[in-house]
Amino acid sequence: MESWGRGWKIRPGSAVGPSLETRPRASRDEMSTAPDSTGYLTGKLLLAMPQMQDPRFVKTVIYMCAHTSDGAMGLVVNRPVTNLSFPDLLEQLDIKEPSGKREIRIHFGGPVESSRGFVLHSADYVQPGTMVVNNDVALTATVEILREIARGGGPRDCLLVLGYAGWGPGQLDSEIQANAWLHVDADRDLVFGQDIDDKWEKAMRKLGIDPHLLSGNAGHA
Repeated sequence: MESWGRGWKIRPGSAVGPSLETRPRASRDEMSTAPDSTGYLTGKLLLAMPQMQDPRFVKTVIYMCAHTSDGAMGLVVNRPVTNLSFPDLLEQLDIKEPSGKREIRIHFGGPVESSRGFVLHSADYVQPGTMVVNNDVALTATVEILREIARGGGPRDCLLVLGYAGWGPGQLDSEIQANAWLHVDADRDLVFGQDIDDKWEKAMRKLGIDPHLLSGNAGHA
């Protein structure tokens, strides 16, 4: 659980070095896996209800990287940032690689450790330190994955995020009971798709819910 806050770190307006050492690519046997989460929401999407009061989470879709009795950690997948580009990020981390091979946007992952960066990605790519969430999705926080993405390599699908959403033991469960959140099975389009503005509504409709018909009076975060 303590590793949730680790990742490459930026400081707006200044150039900083990587916070994690660069290591060679690993076999899947060297990967870590998400903590046992039987009966929890690891690998699913959390959807903010329309009555969400916290502006940081209004209409957010959050991919749950870990959810156990010890707490929960997730990454917002539908909130791009506008004040930091991928080339800017590479420059701050002193990564001297071309950045035009792929169109990469930086996202707000959540309010915790908002200067720390993570890459949520398809599980076809693995490194030492990668947390494999399930057969489809993994999480890596090394500088090497940024280098490979800049070169046009790396995972098939990826989402670069700053910060994460975190909950203490039982906190998320209580918020769900208070009608602050819904949850739905994740799919490639909802997690990695480029249609950012419609992700929340698409996820709601995947549940068979017309978001316009949901009451805004049923509890709050």
